[in-house]
Amino acid sequence: MDIFFLSVVFFLLVVFVLVGVAFLVLLERSVLGYIHVRSGPNKVGFVGLFQPFSDAIKLFTSEQYFPLISNYLSYYFSPVFSLFLSLLVWVLVPYLSGFISFELGLLFFLCCTSLGVYTVMVAGWSSNSNYSLLGGLRSVAQTISYEVSLALILLSFVFLVCGYDLVNFYYFQSYLWLIFFTFPLSLVWFISCLAETNRTPFDFAEGESELVSGFNIEYGAGGFALIFLAEYASILFMSLLFCIIFLGCDLNSFLFYVKLSFLSYLFIWVRGTLPRFRYDKLMYLAWKGFLPLSLNFLLFFLGISLTLFCLL
Repeated sequence: MDIFFLSVVFFLLVVFVLVGVAFLVLLERSVLGYIHVRSGPNKVGFVGLFQPFSDAIKLFTSEQYFPLISNYLSYYFSPVFSLFLSLLVWVLVPYLSGFISFELGLLFFLCCTSLGVYTVMVAGWSSNSNYSLLGGLRSVAQTISYEVSLALILLSFVFLVCGYDLVNFYYFQSYLWLIFFTFPLSLVWFISCLAETNRTPFDFAEGESELVSGFNIEYGAGGFALIFLAEYASILFMSLLFCIIFLGCDLNSFLFYVKLSFLSYLFIWVRGTLPRFRYDKLMYLAWKGFLPLSLNFLLFFLGISLTLFCLL
């Protein structure tokens, strides 16, 4: 009975996440329309509310094709696995209702994001196209560079809250949000999330001007839709994780979802405002900017936790 209940709850969670992704796409297209001083999607349904669902139906009912010289199984299953990983991390959310309790939740998150690198790499390689392979290699180098900073930031908070469970952040931020005394770290986390999800100004895996859409150039119809859904589900989860770590973790509060919506809006705002970064500057920022800063904060939090441990 417990397994049946968990399966039903996880299925509902997946449905709600995908509906959230649909409306995030609608929000992005509308906001970019306002930024560009043009009309966004406003024809399908009331003020364009059904536009994402129309696009999904169009993509999934289009003819599925594949390159003749591609590695078919890898080519076919890498978008599926990518979406599966993007949805799997949502079980980490601390619902405080006993859905699934992860004592090692942050380690599970790092494992899932690390596996996400392989889906991009395999998607780029299995298409047997030079453009897609180059896009995949650039994405792997970029993601690995920024995962180091993400892991060190998470390790800093592991020392601070004394555990890997995300529920600890709920109790730790009952009176004060962590963003107030870790503001530089929150900026590094947000920028690393932009690079981790291949968003502007770090969208080198999909640099249309020089890579012809990057690693997903050979994907169309359902395959492209799955890659698209995986990217936006990751954006939504990264916004949620930012709120949990830095802005309080009370999921029963309406204010939490306001903060989540604002963080998702920031991803869109950055896309509509900033031009693409130069690739060597991206690597310079990762290894010579964020890595030393993350290490310094790691040692700082380690010192705080050791001091408190000695005092207690």
